Amino acid sequence: MTSFAPDSIVLNRKLPLWYQVSQSLRASILGRSPQAPLRLPTEEQLAGHYGVSVLTMRQALKELEDEGLITRHRRRGTFIEPSARRGTPVRLLGSVDAIVAQQSGMTTELLDLGTAAPPGELAAYFPDVTEVATYHRLRGDERTGEPTNHARNYVRPELAARIGRDDLARWPMTKVLRDVVGVGIARITDTVEARLADPETARLLQVPLLSPILHYTGVTYGTDGRVLDVAVIHYRGDRFSFTVTLDAH
Repeated sequence: MTSFAPDSIVLNRKLPLWYQVSQSLRASILGRSPQAPLRLPTEEQLAGHYGVSVLTMRQALKELEDEGLITRHRRRGTFIEPSARRGTPVRLLGSVDAIVAQQSGMTTELLDLGTAAPPGELAAYFPDVTEVATYHRLRGDERTGEPTNHARNYVRPELAARIGRDDLARWPMTKVLRDVVGVGIARITDTVEARLADPETARLLQVPLLSPILHYTGVTYGTDGRVLDVAVIHYRGDRFSFTVTLDAH
């Protein structure tokens, strides 16, 4: 029987390995194509794929099992739950793969793309360009069809030629830039604040005007120090929370 093939990652030794592996595998599962096999490789095969111990792999799989993304059967193997989708909490432990995982597994509609001057509040991130590529997407819950957030991405223009519509429909921009375009990502700086829904956001997210939303700005830096992408995302305030965990060691 053919097994599901997860993506590969480069592990950060400063973060818990089990967490990084679980988030990478989570993103692969939620972003899989409908034709992808549901059976996962064995624990030993997955441990070899990620370059971790079987014990670490077992801990990562338990996290996904507790979330309801996979089921494990003695002697039969581990299988993806075909109807499993992400929950609403957004948990960040400082990993790029965590961000990819949290944005995967949603329906995505490309509302608009084009080029424009960087908005005034974002212009300082792009001091050497007069125009950036712009992408506006609406994401929703696959189970209910309910819109959950809408995102605008402002991307360096030289990267836009390698970004396809199919990539945008399947993956968050972070993954597109890293794994499709092939650019190195050094870090992402996140800012989250509470705001009230403006008319456009209220219409897109199907919430009352001036209802609370989470306004997220994510700035993605390349290995050369330049900003590759700025994402401005409006999340429904009744569907998302942000939890940040700091490792004290």
